Amino acid sequence: MNTNRLSASMAASLNAQMTKEAHAAQIYLSYAAWLDDKGYAGMANFLFRHAHEERNHMMKFLEYILERGAKVKIEAIPAPGEEPKSVNDCFEKFFQQEVDNTTAIYKLVKESFEEGDWATWHFMQWFVKEQLEEETLAMDLLDKLKIAGGEKASGEALYSLDRDLKDKPDEAGLAEDVTTENP
Repeated sequence: MNTNRLSASMAASLNAQMTKEAHAAQIYLSYAAWLDDKGYAGMANFLFRHAHEERNHMMKFLEYILERGAKVKIEAIPAPGEEPKSVNDCFEKFFQQEVDNTTAIYKLVKESFEEGDWATWHFMQWFVKEQLEEETLAMDLLDKLKIAGGEKASGEALYSLDRDLKDKPDEAGLAEDVTTENP
């Protein structure tokens, strides 16, 4: 008896996103290692934590595909790409990676909607909110770097940012969660 509850197209798309999440983890590991090599242990720690979060996202996709009775296909992960040229470049690349991931998530949401696959559509809503949070966090970091001087940020400003990111929460507050009691 066939217990697969995903269309072939949806299973392929979910598997592709699982690989994309694994790739993001590798990219963030490479950025973190680059930052650590430059002496920015706090920024590196921030990206090491994000690499771990991306691996957790990969596992969410893997588990969902299995739960729906479809076949998981583990694919090769592309190399992370070029090293950043500066701290500013590193976080611009971090932001662009999150934007690219959001685009892929939205495509999955659209596909699940068009198929009437409401279980997958519901599953994907967690990722929609997660990507909103990730993009907000990345934009906040770019704003801080811009204030610090962007590409021309001083060593003192980067030191301060490095210290702040060491213990920075991995989640950003979202506008949708704001109330008059909790601004």
